[in-house]
Amino acid sequence: MKPITCERRSYTREYHAHSHEFGQFLFPLEGSLEISTKVQELNLDSDSCFYIPPEINHEYRSMNRNEFLILDVPTHYVSPYTDTRTIPLDQQWTAIRYLLLEEVNRNHTDTSSLLNLTRYVTSQLESTTPASISYIHQHFKESIRIETLAAMEHYHLVYYSSWFKEKTGQTPKAYITKLRLEEAQQLLLTTSWSMQSISEELRFENSSSFSRWFSKSIGVSPLHYRTLHKG
Repeated sequence: MKPITCERRSYTREYHAHSHEFGQFLFPLEGSLEISTKVQELNLDSDSCFYIPPEINHEYRSMNRNEFLILDVPTHYVSPYTDTRTIPLDQQWTAIRYLLLEEVNRNHTDTSSLLNLTRYVTSQLESTTPASISYIHQHFKESIRIETLAAMEHYHLVYYSSWFKEKTGQTPKAYITKLRLEEAQQLLLTTSWSMQSISEELRFENSSSFSRWFSKSIGVSPLHYRTLHKG
């Protein structure tokens, strides 16, 4: 599972091309970066930051001395309907960059602050995400009624379920469960939170309910999962 990663990176004069299964924010610290996708070309400099969604092929290189702050965001934090976005580095986004840099400079093992920053950053993305799917990504830790989601799209309940599966390949229930499970895995691997704290974060009645749900979904208990996978 891809963890949230925030670090400084520099780029060479050689063109490189790839895509990745996670979203990525690029914040310039020094110099500029040439980036091109199928539909756009830009020279990213100190005036803007840039967001690249999952699975978008892009080429990039830098012709000068450079350094960028890169935030790699796991897919469950971003809707699959986000698109590439150039974002002016106004007061708000400059402050976001500063806070992310502070997290990098601390270099500590408990990344709960970075998790919260990432949630905030991704919530600021303007996108063409359908209202109900955007709502799910913002509220998946809460109890969500399918009727509420259908009303957001002005669809009858039966049609909404078919529409949702056509959009995402999953039922609404499966989609929400996947997001909650990915969040649980993220918290287990990147924080030192207790099982009680994680169960409260995910709105479970108690840690026992959370452990039973996680074990049934993954095949091992959350404590065992943390021991197996945490570096």
